Amino acid sequence: MILLITGVSHTGKTLLAQRMLEKYRFPYLSIDHLKMGLIRSGNTDLTPMDDDALTAYLWPIVREIIKTAIENRQNLIVEGCYVPFDWRQDFDARDLAAIRFICLAMTDAFIDTHFEEIRRHACDIEARGEDADCTVDRLKAENLIVIDGFRAQGEQVTLIDTDYEETIRTIFL
Repeated sequence: MILLITGVSHTGKTLLAQRMLEKYRFPYLSIDHLKMGLIRSGNTDLTPMDDDALTAYLWPIVREIIKTAIENRQNLIVEGCYVPFDWRQDFDARDLAAIRFICLAMTDAFIDTHFEEIRRHACDIEARGEDADCTVDRLKAENLIVIDGFRAQGEQVTLIDTDYEETIRTIFL
């Protein structure tokens, strides 16, 4: 089983992946770690700010890692925001049967009500460093893009609307 976790920055993707790692004991691949390894090693001239270009650059690598895990009947958690909206087109029906897709996004109401809490928890799992570009307006805009983009492809998006922990618990059912 492949657990493919994606969504907007600050939605708790990494925390969810960590909890799934602890629950299922599946190996875990952070697309962010792959990104930074390729950037820091000089294997790309892209920077952490090149989101769209990073998706195009990283997805073919991640896609083939997923396919290899499926071929070898291995479990794997893959987490990160660099998953294209049309990701399913890269897999056949057999592969898709082995993938559980999870997309996290926040509603405007949740962002309005919990913005300071979102910022406080930003470094629960990973050190983000300076996070000055995390604003209410930017979070709302990024969440809308992800919600609309994945829904346009027929994907289910798990919306964090009132209670983060309760929403995450529903994913574990």
